[in-house]
Amino acid sequence: MMLRCLTIPDTLGQSWANRSVILTHQLDILKLMGQYDDMNKLPRDARAQILGMMVEGVSIRAISRMTGASKNTIVKLLADAGEAFSDYQDRTLRGLTCKRVQVDEIWAFVYAKAKNVETAKAAPEGAGDCWTWMAIDADTKLIPSFYVGARDADAAQTFIADLAGRLANRVQLTSDGHKPYLEAVEQSFGADIDYAMLIKHYGTPEGAVGRYSPGACTGVDLRRVEGRPDPAHVSTSYAERANLTLRMGSRRFTRLTNAFSKKVENHAHSVAIHTMHYNFVRIHQTLRCTPAMAAGVTGQLWELADMVQVLEAWEAAKDA
Repeated sequence: MMLRCLTIPDTLGQSWANRSVILTHQLDILKLMGQYDDMNKLPRDARAQILGMMVEGVSIRAISRMTGASKNTIVKLLADAGEAFSDYQDRTLRGLTCKRVQVDEIWAFVYAKAKNVETAKAAPEGAGDCWTWMAIDADTKLIPSFYVGARDADAAQTFIADLAGRLANRVQLTSDGHKPYLEAVEQSFGADIDYAMLIKHYGTPEGAVGRYSPGACTGVDLRRVEGRPDPAHVSTSYAERANLTLRMGSRRFTRLTNAFSKKVENHAHSVAIHTMHYNFVRIHQTLRCTPAMAAGVTGQLWELADMVQVLEAWEAAKDA
């Protein structure tokens, strides 16, 4: 799906770099004409392009260099878009008829890793390890719920309660062996669920050369917790693949770089932008439509411009 860049034709041969140069020149012209400055909101097409870069793993500073927009303007767009898309998905992803749901957590850190927070200079609130809890519908690949926070019982209860409030029927749920899920699922679903844990056992891989070398799976235990889950569908594979999609699509999750989040609020905003694009804009290769279309949430294929319209509607409501 290609993105129109101001008045430039939408052509398949036009690269991100070429369009960014064009956008930079046009922003410069708008500044000279007094129709745009970095303290005001960007033109619609510029916002769409910047959001597109954010969900394709481009860092804030790189976006600034490529588009000519200031870093502060891009960060403000990140914050506004994150709030707008969180609000939209919160209102829209309700009454879902999912049948099989998988949940998992993905690690990142804010400002500094947990072991370094104590000695870090002026570490903000929320610094340290940061976990993104994510649910995915195994059939439609929709992400109905996510939560950014710690990896403790309170976070599990908040996340599972939010997920339960979006479902219209009984589902089969699969999680990993993280113990806080047990009480959280019991509190939010009671006996009205078919729930199983898939507990994987890992060993040190032979010939491992680095700290990020994946552990070798040495065994799997399937544990029935509640109801009658179908063993054939007890899996967390789709949830783990969703985690990989997030880590590849958001620069903040990329390991061994300095693009990590400096504020937990912006980290959460970036996840909201990712899930909005993933659910409504990105075509799933197997489904050949977006997850939101497969789930019946929307009947049309969205573009980045539609995401900007959601943002503009949120801004209008906020200013009203």
